[in-house]
Amino acid sequence: MNRWLIYLLAGIIAYCLGSVSTGILVSRWMHGPDLRTVGSKNTGATNVQRTMGWVPGLITFLGDAFKAILACWIGRLLTGSAYGAMFCGFCTVIGHNWPIFFQFKGGKGVASSCGVLLFCFPIPALICFAIGLAAILLTRYVSLGSLCVLTSYAILVSVFYSRGNWAVILWACGLALMCIFRHHANIGRLLHGTENRIGSGGKGQEGRKTH
Repeated sequence: MNRWLIYLLAGIIAYCLGSVSTGILVSRWMHGPDLRTVGSKNTGATNVQRTMGWVPGLITFLGDAFKAILACWIGRLLTGSAYGAMFCGFCTVIGHNWPIFFQFKGGKGVASSCGVLLFCFPIPALICFAIGLAAILLTRYVSLGSLCVLTSYAILVSVFYSRGNWAVILWACGLALMCIFRHHANIGRLLHGTENRIGSGGKGQEGRKTH
């Protein structure tokens, strides 16, 4: 089969995997609300946690991360290349953010991105997870921690792991830019000091707008 067709097939599979919304499945299984109508009205782990609790939120995060890891593995298997894994990982995050199965209303791609980061470049991923966790613990802003993970990963991979390969640099920066785009409202609130913190009580602004 033509190599470009293999990549196209792998990308379609990855996008469809990304479009399987763990949050919606968990909500339906636990007889929860329609995530697209409550809280932030997206299907990511933070909205699940805010509306249903920590356990459903954790299940959603792990499920979204796992589907991305699975997509990367399929991409590498089908293409025989690390580039195939990177491409499929990117397609999975797109599918998670704009899922074809759920009217293109998804999450913000952080959990899925974490799975992609870990599969493709695990060492910088672990470093960046620690950076993001530290940011959350110090500030209690989930959105800031999420942004720190993706942006620091793009920097580390571009500077220390890409070996000057522009495809890798563009891929890492593309994931970061997608995260920034999906968090543009959160960034505005962070700049104005109105973003809600973890533990501040109620379903605050961060709960309505993150992941």
